[in-house]
Amino acid sequence: MRPSTLEERREFYMNEFNLKGVYDWFRYWRGKVVFAVIIGRHTGIYPPEYEEDASTTILIENYRDLEDVRRWMLEFLPESAYYDRNIYGVDGKILGQEIAFDIDPENLKCPIHGTLEDKMHRGQGLSFCEIELNMAKDETLRLHDALSEIFSSLRVVYSGRGFHIHVLDEDAFRWSYDERKKLAGEMRGKGFIFDEWVTTGGVRLIRLPYSLHGMVSRIVTPLNISELEGFNPIEDERCIPAFLKACIR
Repeated sequence: MRPSTLEERREFYMNEFNLKGVYDWFRYWRGKVVFAVIIGRHTGIYPPEYEEDASTTILIENYRDLEDVRRWMLEFLPESAYYDRNIYGVDGKILGQEIAFDIDPENLKCPIHGTLEDKMHRGQGLSFCEIELNMAKDETLRLHDALSEIFSSLRVVYSGRGFHIHVLDEDAFRWSYDERKKLAGEMRGKGFIFDEWVTTGGVRLIRLPYSLHGMVSRIVTPLNISELEGFNPIEDERCIPAFLKACIR
């Protein structure tokens, strides 16, 4: 996996960005969605006119429709695209938040490469191997099973690196910070490994399904839980952008 170039990002958002998929993803949403992008914080790849804003999180709040969102993506050519999990009323008041769990392979201890701290010490950054990816899949499956005892509507998304579990139960959107924190603590207490600050809501942004993860050149892809065990982002065509398929051919 490698970072995508600006031209590859342009090609993706021009020709492959699945707006129908994005529309369907938010069919349950109450209120207007706030999108966000990071242009080039981690890759150092960004349009020269946005050099000063390359590491900034830019919110996309003023848009008419999803085609307008596509135009913003083509303007910024971001390495990453997100949406804000907060639900906002017409007056901007926060009405609730979508609960999500973020399972990243680099947060798991690899039997070969060690912990994230070990890899950072060796200058390997956020890299991960196939073993860690499979560990993240197993962790996601176990966590999904546990959450299924609490919630009735869950969606799994391949984030481009790891996996996200989204809780779509309508009443869960009204949970308070304390309730989300309690849930995160209970799941951590059962031994699950995930980014707690995402679940509690300290980090509101989460990767936008069907967008391009420009750090690894993979499409953020919703999955059925039944597909997860056999899922391989190296080979699964749903998450491989056309510019990489052309290189393979």
